[in-house]
Amino acid sequence: MARKAQRISVEDAAAMVRPGMWLDYGASIGQPDAFDQALAKRLGPLTDVRIRSVLTTRPRAVLEADPDVRHVHWFSTHFSGYDRRKHDAGLAHYLPVNLGEVPDYYRRFIEPPDIVVFKAAPMDAEGFFNFGPSTIWMRALVEMGKVIIVEETPTMPYVYGTGTGVHVSEVDYIIPGFDLPMAELPKSPVTEVDKAVARLIAAEVEDGSCLQIGIGGMPNAVCSLLAESPVSDLGIHTEMMTDGIVDLYRAGRITGSKKQLNPGKMVCTFALGMQYLYDFLDRNPEVEFHPVDYTNLPHIIMQNDRVVSINNTTQVDLQGQAASESDGFRHISGTGGQLQFVRGAYASKGGKSFMCVASTYEKKGERRSRIVTALTRGNVVTTPRTDMMYVVTEYGMVNLKGRSIAERAKLLISIAHPDFREELERDAYDHRLIPHGFF
Repeated sequence: MARKAQRISVEDAAAMVRPGMWLDYGASIGQPDAFDQALAKRLGPLTDVRIRSVLTTRPRAVLEADPDVRHVHWFSTHFSGYDRRKHDAGLAHYLPVNLGEVPDYYRRFIEPPDIVVFKAAPMDAEGFFNFGPSTIWMRALVEMGKVIIVEETPTMPYVYGTGTGVHVSEVDYIIPGFDLPMAELPKSPVTEVDKAVARLIAAEVEDGSCLQIGIGGMPNAVCSLLAESPVSDLGIHTEMMTDGIVDLYRAGRITGSKKQLNPGKMVCTFALGMQYLYDFLDRNPEVEFHPVDYTNLPHIIMQNDRVVSINNTTQVDLQGQAASESDGFRHISGTGGQLQFVRGAYASKGGKSFMCVASTYEKKGERRSRIVTALTRGNVVTTPRTDMMYVVTEYGMVNLKGRSIAERAKLLISIAHPDFREELERDAYDHRLIPHGFF
């Protein structure tokens, strides 16, 4: 049954929140700002308000107004730096997910939200509010939410694709948003280690490859090297659209002409970067946004040939397990789409997945190896050893597919920092990861 949208004040919208309600703020740059500030002003009489979100890009007024967690419980399916800090302070919770499965979670498992509120572009001529570059699982939220509130935001980029908007007939209330630029994510600085890793990966990318690019300095470095290379006719089927992909497109390396799915189109489910990324996406017919269960599910990813998946991790043990989302029991980010793209790339005809990791890091003034005999206590396995394909450090690249435990240990030690190789090998023998007498 069609809803009858009403235009109301932000204050009246916030007044609908009652103790014990579940709210959903949507994703990333689509999280509401005006509603959030109005809700923060009336937290006094409210208790046990639970809010779901993902990748918070600006401070949330409700959290800043509730440092003692008397009113608001914040749940995130993937941490940004801000979410991580709030989790460290005991103000946020992580909800473990494969991002590509989240629409199904809302339809089958998650308690339907009492209120769904999100930023969207102003209503277009056909009566649609465009989600902007935050498509992810917004359609599932609209289907399942009891009350739908659109925070109409004039600066939200308008994007094309499927599942990119909500019709006014599906909306209960419309509130005015702020006329502010979208939150930006500055490019991570590229280090010499990043460049060394990127050179190894770029050499493996063939004409017509279909890329999934993760976030961070190493993927940015891969984009920069590919932009300067002779490789041609690259395609994009990725979770996140980044500044680096725009640079690669402008260098003439991306045409999408060899893709089996959505040929000629760059496909993604959300975008996060600098303003020039948002300007590039605004009403750009060469970019298609789709729900995350289209971009991230392996059986769809594999339908493109020569898929190349490039992701970061923070620790790899000698059996090949990658821990990419935690530092011991401290949660850092999330599973995201890493595992699903690793599996989708492997299943793709001629596909390759690359797990990038710097060989060392500094902690408390001490240099430590990221390749370890055993994962740090409490560390979460993001990509299991059975799924790992290429592992890349600045010292080399190894392929773990079809390798025994002993062979894996030998290969991974060979790309560890030279200062740690002897210790790693000794530990591997001591724990019988490498049997004595193994060739």
